Amino acid sequence: MAQTAQRTATASATATRSKVAVVSTKPETVLDDAANAMRLAGYQAHLPKDRATLLKVNISWQHYYPACSTTPWQLEGVIKALQADGYRDLIPAHNGTVVVDPFVGRRNNKQGVVEDKYGLKPVYLDVPPIQWTQYHPKSKMLVLDKVYPEGIYIPEVMFGKNIIHLPTAKTHVFTTMTGAMKNAFGGLLHRKRHWTHSVIHETLVDLLAIQKEIHSGVFAVTDGTFAGDGPGPRAMRWHVKNVIVAGADQVAVDAVVAKMMGFDPLSIKFIRLGHEAGLGCGDVKDIEVVGEDISQVNWHFTGAENTFASRGQKLIYWGPLKPLENLLLRSPITPWSFAASNLYHNGYWLRFIGRRRVRAAMNTEWGKLFQSY
Repeated sequence: MAQTAQRTATASATATRSKVAVVSTKPETVLDDAANAMRLAGYQAHLPKDRATLLKVNISWQHYYPACSTTPWQLEGVIKALQADGYRDLIPAHNGTVVVDPFVGRRNNKQGVVEDKYGLKPVYLDVPPIQWTQYHPKSKMLVLDKVYPEGIYIPEVMFGKNIIHLPTAKTHVFTTMTGAMKNAFGGLLHRKRHWTHSVIHETLVDLLAIQKEIHSGVFAVTDGTFAGDGPGPRAMRWHVKNVIVAGADQVAVDAVVAKMMGFDPLSIKFIRLGHEAGLGCGDVKDIEVVGEDISQVNWHFTGAENTFASRGQKLIYWGPLKPLENLLLRSPITPWSFAASNLYHNGYWLRFIGRRRVRAAMNTEWGKLFQSY
């Protein structure tokens, strides 16, 4: 009872100080608009300048697809703002997955163009020489200590640094929407991170608790220039939404984006759990939203759709195939699932649906900006 009261008090205190900036943007001004969003949200108060700052790039697909991965203008706007404000040690951080090649993704999504332009050397979190070390969280874990009874391991490069997450505004087949909190999923967990999919909401809360322990500051800048609706993070319908969202409270940033998408943020489990745990504010009415008025914004996104691949995964994680989860996804035969995902997304969906949508996106002003990099 005392612990519950303490968490409630903490959540209330967090709510009163959570500030999220929403800034309208266009291709001609997006670099300045990203900086404006960061400054409106008071980022310098959360990120000490005497620490290195990790820029956690999101690559949800090694192919370019609108709203899927960190945009080059998002990354460049953040870098320019940081350098103008006296931040000198900037480290782009990439990660791969069992189905995404980070080196190819960095090139195809043109993040490498930006990093090279500013002379920044990236790190690849799951590629040597990056070392992983066992970490014993001070916070009580909801699930990670059970998923990984042999120990929780995280990259050594993460300790003692600021981190800025660079997600995009998109829906997700497992979490309804994905953003600032989910962006840590690729950075803090190794390539067995898919072991947590059946408890993905609790995992994101555990990861946020760990971030608050290991980082000197946490911030997020979400790109909503293109936003994705449908069975994300890949097989989506893109929409031009022309916004940048920024804030230090990761729960609040995701809550604001969820609200704009048309969802009740507290109905999304990871936002509600983070709010209840006092890790941030998930109640939009208690968040100070600066910049644009979002009170009437509703993109009418669905977030409940599946692909053929995700429908099968859900049968394993939460359906009648649950008793076979260890055999299918945690055994020597597991690569079948990676091959099936690649066959569906790269072999079928991208070829017959996605490329047509990408060509259409290239005719928009944001598509033209992407081609200019």
